[in-house]
Amino acid sequence: MLQEPGADRVTTAALAARLQVSEAALYRHFASKAQMFEGLIEFIESTIFGLINQIVSQEEDGLRQLRAIVSMLLGFAERNPGMTRVLIGDALVTEDGRLQDRINQLVDRIEASLRQSFRNAVTQGRLPHDTEVAVRAGIVLAFVLGRWLRFAKSGFRRTPTESIDQQIALLVV
Repeated sequence: MLQEPGADRVTTAALAARLQVSEAALYRHFASKAQMFEGLIEFIESTIFGLINQIVSQEEDGLRQLRAIVSMLLGFAERNPGMTRVLIGDALVTEDGRLQDRINQLVDRIEASLRQSFRNAVTQGRLPHDTEVAVRAGIVLAFVLGRWLRFAKSGFRRTPTESIDQQIALLVV
């Protein structure tokens, strides 16, 4: 339901109808609607950070890590449009504030991973020693968030991976 362009707020009644079960059946498995979203967020976290850890363990070069992480983040969104709405907070607007806090923490962890890859690139001599890793990581994160937002707001027509190679080359030099 979250991946439908122009989707309205997801209610438990609408979700139950879509799944052809009663609302009571949903609440037998989840204590609240917030718990349903928490399950989605846990899946997003475990997938994204599992992939980041895999990239970092397989690729020593900091700049290649950065390129791979950005590509993965944009590809994940493209393959999971409904989860993109959760990542940008669009699906959480009317929900419990702790869900948005959880997404904010997830985004902070992504930024920390980007900073570490920039630090690796500096240590390896791939970037100058005076590189502002936090600033660069912030710019790359803003780019990713912007691509996710544009994808969702375009009704999932403007893919986040559009022109990705050229754009990553400009961001991660």
